Amino acid sequence: MPRELLLQVTPEIASNELLLKDYLSKQIKVSLQEIQHITILKRSIDARQKAIKINLKVIIYLKGEPFQEIKIELPVYKDVSNSQEVIVVGAGPAGLFAALQLIELGLKPIVLERGKDVRGRRRDLKAINVEHIVNEDSNYCFGEGGAGTYSDGKLYTRSKKRGDVTRILELLVAFGASEDILVEAHPHIGTNKLPKIIEDIRNKIIEFGGKVLFDTRVTDILVKNNEVEGIVTQNGDKILANKLILATGHSARDIFELLDRKKILIEAKPFALGVRAEHSQELIDSIQYSCDYRGEYLPPAPYSIVKQVNGRGMYSFCMCPGGVIAPCATSPGEVVTNGWSPSKRDQATANSGIVIELKLEDFKPFAKFGALAGMEFQKSIEQKAWHLAGQTQKVPAQRMIDFTQNKVSADIPKTSYVPGTTSVEMGQVFPGFLSQILREGFKEFGKSMRGYLTNEAILHAPESRTSSPVRIPRDPITYEHLQIKGLYPCGEGAGYAGGIISAAIDGEKCALMIADTLK
Repeated sequence: MPRELLLQVTPEIASNELLLKDYLSKQIKVSLQEIQHITILKRSIDARQKAIKINLKVIIYLKGEPFQEIKIELPVYKDVSNSQEVIVVGAGPAGLFAALQLIELGLKPIVLERGKDVRGRRRDLKAINVEHIVNEDSNYCFGEGGAGTYSDGKLYTRSKKRGDVTRILELLVAFGASEDILVEAHPHIGTNKLPKIIEDIRNKIIEFGGKVLFDTRVTDILVKNNEVEGIVTQNGDKILANKLILATGHSARDIFELLDRKKILIEAKPFALGVRAEHSQELIDSIQYSCDYRGEYLPPAPYSIVKQVNGRGMYSFCMCPGGVIAPCATSPGEVVTNGWSPSKRDQATANSGIVIELKLEDFKPFAKFGALAGMEFQKSIEQKAWHLAGQTQKVPAQRMIDFTQNKVSADIPKTSYVPGTTSVEMGQVFPGFLSQILREGFKEFGKSMRGYLTNEAILHAPESRTSSPVRIPRDPITYEHLQIKGLYPCGEGAGYAGGIISAAIDGEKCALMIADTLK
């Protein structure tokens, strides 16, 4: 009978199939020839001690024991060309996985995406990086695949209770992702590989009768007697259907404004805001692995820190080992940062959002905006950063120790942020209470990670799009909006997800709820 084992091995053994096989043969006291196959189920790094170990969960098949390589395949989809239509607004993970689920359930998705396809987006990303030109419909946040397509493709989620994480990972593998994402504790596809997977998902939706329309921004939602009738696009075209999945992402401010204007119930939601800190990857490796040289068998080290500072949570967010910082504004006149890593995570720098939990009371200066108060708070900081950086996509920047000492940095070295930096005292970007928490928090971080608090680390501001500043309330059972029948708020933009996996799960759930309603 196959044996399942939990073990700790050196990084070299974990990365070499022959060495692992030899190690296991000695562990279970059989010859090498008797081992037919080893399947790795889970892999994680234990760096708590100086001698770093790799935790593995494996199944060993000996000769004569039944073993068959499991091939992960897509579900059986049927043609839905003539089926009932469901409008899906947004082609991020929530919208795309909702569309796939609708097809699986025999319904026809009409996917509307304000931005361009994955290839077309690249020109607009180049424009913001090189020419400081922001396309409001096509950027790092908007376009096919959503914000994750060109900002990392991290798949780690704590939302295990929300749904079937394994199903989403297996779908991604079936569409071309490496099977490693099924094994790794912190799976990651990479910005260089995710676009092709997104493109293949789109082609599959079209192949089985769904529609995907790019450069199609929704400007109105048609509602009659508190029931959805359809949408209107920026060209004045109407698309009619009485089921609408609204999966527009956390930066679709015009949609939040539309809902507010139409008196469709929304509410302000707390989020987190701060800076993006960049260190050399070599320094982070030396801190996390307690070594002078990482070696070839260990991946670039990540880090995760959480502190309570003045009654607020301050923590690392979307940490990118071997990655770069990107300009993620969605409108002219604002500066926004985020980070991403290629699949190999082979860049010389590491970056992470370092953010502080906000509270609804922080938005009181913007109370006149009602449910949009948090969004206006967020916008005000992004606009202030733009002015401080010379009204370009350059980013306000400061050396870390200089920031803790309220001192403008005399110079800023070249960072991975392509549009460039402007030396600014960060206290000018944020309200006083946030600046103070950040200053104290970085000192605390330095105590937890010796060497982290250094003037070689550069802070970029702001990191402000951590999650949606608005929640669109829905019934916890049916997922339908509390007020409008046929409207299904979905994913990050609605306040019900926090990353690629949880957004994809939410998209599938909304599709399932619609199918149940139609039955």
